[in-house]
Amino acid sequence: WLLLRTASLRAAMLLAVFAATRLGPDELAAFQVTMTIFATLAFALDALAIAAQALIGKGLGAGDLEQVRAVLRRCLQWGVGAGVVLGAVTVLLSPVAAGLFTSDATVASLLPVGLALVGISAPLGGYVFVLDGVLIGAGDARYLALTGIANVAVFVPLALAVVAWGGHDAAGLAWLTAAFVFGYLGARAVTLG
Repeated sequence: WLLLRTASLRAAMLLAVFAATRLGPDELAAFQVTMTIFATLAFALDALAIAAQALIGKGLGAGDLEQVRAVLRRCLQWGVGAGVVLGAVTVLLSPVAAGLFTSDATVASLLPVGLALVGISAPLGGYVFVLDGVLIGAGDARYLALTGIANVAVFVPLALAVVAWGGHDAAGLAWLTAAFVFGYLGARAVTLG
């Protein structure tokens, strides 16, 4: 079941890259930078998910449901809080960060909005990643796999709409980034919460 869960995560990323290729080469390059920052934030926030996974598993194994609830509350607070801090830094740096990643003026001009969207979505990401870890710790791999398929199903029409109507410009890139960080992650938040 965890293989299917992971495959659904990769399918969403592949679909996002597919959509970005349809926007144009500059947009694809900017999307790659944007998703690299997203992945960096996700890895940082995922550390809390790993802690939640271990602590939830320990609490459930001991039959201590009060501890499980306390761990869940605390990890969600930390996940969302860390998302706020990391997101704020990302948003604040978004207007000037492009120079760290590219010397191409066109690609650089496309980055600020996408990076800002990633930053704004970071608290949502913190929430989602912690819940993912909690459910792994609780042994709910089957649920994660099945909801993973549903989440991709939510993202498919969003990504295809961007391909059809998004435009080959900053607006198309912004729509694609928003579809992923709010549409896909939002679907994950609903199904995992």
